[in-house]
Amino acid sequence: MDNFIFCSPTEFVFGRDTESQVGALAARHGAGKVLIVYGGGSAVRSGLIGRVEDSLRGAGLQWVTLSGVKPNPTDDKVYEGVALAVREAVTFILAVGGGSVIDTAKAIALGAVYPGDFWDFYSGKEQPMAALPVGVVLTIPAAGSEGSGNSVITRVATHQKLGARYPALLRPRFAVMNPELTFTLPWEQTAYGIVDMLCHIFERYFSPTVGTQLVDAYSEAIMRDVLDQALTLRMQPDSYDARADVMWASTLAHNGLCGVGKVEDWATHKLEHEVSALYDVPHGAGLACLAPAWMEVASRRNPDKIWRFAINVMSVDPTGHTTDEVIAEGIAMLRDFYHDLGLSTSLTELIGTKPDIDALVDSLKKNFGETLGSYVALSPADWREIYNLAL
Repeated sequence: MDNFIFCSPTEFVFGRDTESQVGALAARHGAGKVLIVYGGGSAVRSGLIGRVEDSLRGAGLQWVTLSGVKPNPTDDKVYEGVALAVREAVTFILAVGGGSVIDTAKAIALGAVYPGDFWDFYSGKEQPMAALPVGVVLTIPAAGSEGSGNSVITRVATHQKLGARYPALLRPRFAVMNPELTFTLPWEQTAYGIVDMLCHIFERYFSPTVGTQLVDAYSEAIMRDVLDQALTLRMQPDSYDARADVMWASTLAHNGLCGVGKVEDWATHKLEHEVSALYDVPHGAGLACLAPAWMEVASRRNPDKIWRFAINVMSVDPTGHTTDEVIAEGIAMLRDFYHDLGLSTSLTELIGTKPDIDALVDSLKKNFGETLGSYVALSPADWREIYNLAL
């Protein structure tokens, strides 16, 4: 295990009706005037935005709103939010939604106190020195952004989908997590979220770092629980206990706990970001195609953790089977799980046409250079093979 620093200062407020506490939480964390950031009309129609506003009003806080954040959030909405936050002298950003809304709120928090272009922090041109505080009311368990210091935004003009990772500035001050808010989610959104949270653990579990038995063990336990509860939700979408488990798992998958003491990988996410940036497919849907393909390629050079995953997470019986056979069965079972969720594992089927692999590879080179990943260092030839395997 490597040296590490783990700090998770977010205050998690979990359970039924917890959105009624938003005003008191925001006031306690220093809010003055709040910018509420949310997505579509469902948050209004469900009454959630009204309840949040009532809670802010009860705490004596003022607010303005920014709606219209879409999946695969883009820079144009961030610029709109930054301008609004500056014009209205906002002091606190409140995200009401899932990962796209939270990531947008974090980008606004960076841009609102910076005289330049917020994209400087995503392109790596500059390092931020400050950000407005962010709070969250989570409605879609998936990205884990409610407990992380990460944010991913797509630049419309260049089709670049890049991340910023500033945990000291961007970890939310609080996250309100009511599983009942997820009951009305369309099934495909729940399924995409399940794929994403599993892949957040993959990116940390598949690590070249040795001596991480404890971290590996609880990472495996979280993955097994998500596999089990996902199938429960497929049959019983109103199961509070299953919704609660999956919601909390999304946080544990991405708040850094599963990566302590490890070198992380992140190749699969970078491969997928190119797909969703170019074709605007749901992030989780793209990951369902690419994660098994990545495992096929990576296992040829470093089979150890993928073999363990097959046995300890996918429950493959290794008796009488070679390492390669165990791994192949584990990958096949993962694809079957995604199919059971109602998802495709074919990029061609997902996009509706064969993707332009040359364009995907060229964009990866532009954004990240000649190698991806740490579990296995992947070359452009490897990227091309993974995309082809995912077709």
